[in-house]
Amino acid sequence: MEHGKAAAFGLGVVCSAMLGAATLTVQVRPGEGWWGGATTFGMKAPYALKTSRLEFDLRTDNYSNQIAPLMVSTCGRYVWSDSAFACRLADGKMVFEGDAPIELVEAGDNLRAAFLAAARRHFPASGKLPDLQLLAKPQWNTWVELTYFQNQRGILDYARAIKANGFPEGGVIMIDDTWQLGYGVWDFDPRRFADPKAMCEELHAMGYKVMLWVCPFVSMDSPGYREMVFGMLDAGRRCEKGGLIMTGGKNQYGHDVAKPIAWWNGYSASVDFTHPLGIAWFARELKRLQRDYGVDGFKLDAGDVDEYQRPYVTCREASSTELCEAYAKVGLQFPLNEYRASFKMGGQPLVQRLCDKDHSWKAVEQLVPDMIACGLLGHPFVCPDMIGSGSWMAFAPDAPSPFDPEIFVRSAQVHALAPMMQFSAAPWRLLHGEYLEAVRAAAWLRMHYTWYILETAKASATSGEPILRAMEYEFPGQGAAAVTDQFMLGSKLLVAPQLKKGAKTRKVFLPAGKWLADDGREYEGPSTVEVETPLARLPRFERR
Repeated sequence: MEHGKAAAFGLGVVCSAMLGAATLTVQVRPGEGWWGGATTFGMKAPYALKTSRLEFDLRTDNYSNQIAPLMVSTCGRYVWSDSAFACRLADGKMVFEGDAPIELVEAGDNLRAAFLAAARRHFPASGKLPDLQLLAKPQWNTWVELTYFQNQRGILDYARAIKANGFPEGGVIMIDDTWQLGYGVWDFDPRRFADPKAMCEELHAMGYKVMLWVCPFVSMDSPGYREMVFGMLDAGRRCEKGGLIMTGGKNQYGHDVAKPIAWWNGYSASVDFTHPLGIAWFARELKRLQRDYGVDGFKLDAGDVDEYQRPYVTCREASSTELCEAYAKVGLQFPLNEYRASFKMGGQPLVQRLCDKDHSWKAVEQLVPDMIACGLLGHPFVCPDMIGSGSWMAFAPDAPSPFDPEIFVRSAQVHALAPMMQFSAAPWRLLHGEYLEAVRAAAWLRMHYTWYILETAKASATSGEPILRAMEYEFPGQGAAAVTDQFMLGSKLLVAPQLKKGAKTRKVFLPAGKWLADDGREYEGPSTVEVETPLARLPRFERR
């Protein structure tokens, strides 16, 4: 149903659906574009301008990445609900359905006004930052090189090779899945790690902070499972039961049964982060790793909405999106963190990584629009997917498509001036000649701008504004709403990476004002200019 105008709340006119099952219809205005809902819809945004039809349901799917019950408009309007909603865009209108009130707020006359009004009211900036090492230097993730065979020697060899091949040393090393004995058994596997504490000390001496991959899952024959389901500790000691998502039933032995969760590595129980015992168990295990081995932080993977399929029983009655949100809140205890799945949590000091991309030009084209979309959901600390792809199969001899060194270069250039830059596949293994030199140059270019990236990140922690911004956000009303293949890093640096295979030039929209290009040329906006893009160049323009 179409809802009429209601109370103002100091922000402008508010239209609101009623309590209970709620619907809201929004008529799209001429020339109006929208962002929101899900990070992975970045290529479709701004909706209504780039995409005339779109349908999604946040109640059942987070589309492998961050979601929020938020939509923001180039005309200064926003839509918000405290719980997940479904949306259908067609025939010039958007229809929302949800289980909580859905509001349409007239906050101003541009995208920035809409976003800031929504942020201040619904997800205010915390003023806190994630660990700045995540932004200051390139990150290095061991997944592609070691896959399911993480081991102490391989990790140290990888770390030593960074400096040996002329890349910036120090920053963050992320040790990925299979360092551990099992899911929920958060101890280094002694068959692969002879002395993990010594390994961490050596990485620290090289200037790295150490992150470990973890997930919310618990193997059903593990000590953690017995502790939370049976109340059984080692040596037969008893404790209080609880902390896993349950079925509500009992097995043939009269024992409570945890809910089996299907995920990409099999079936496991899942921690119930609405339960104090679940939160305490998980945090205790991670803090023990920090204390015993010198680990600095964690890559908190999984927790996707579609993994929490009803029926299930939790300590506090919670929807699948609320379970996703509760998992994300655990990361607030660890400044060195990374998430891929998240519901709401805007304004918080949590790093949000784009979902795994394949090794393709389409994936390269997705990086900038998806980061723009993530920022407009309230997440300034966004990390693109791993350079060149996060899939180890993309770099295997029998890869589904041939390795393209140009994809790797252009992907690295997008990362170089994004809020974060993350390697996994070793460029020195895959690249030679001008391709390797171009990627190395991209890493050092980031170091040149580290001061500015950190300055912008610190401001974003207080303001809530995106670090990486849509052109329309920074320059409303200049005809740039559909320009999503370039971006502003903060308010001063325009970045226009080459995203097309073999292209020697690209067009760049320059807003009103004076702009100094990386090649020394000066331009006056508003204008659209065509610049050369040889392999080693990342076009960028400083606002004068």
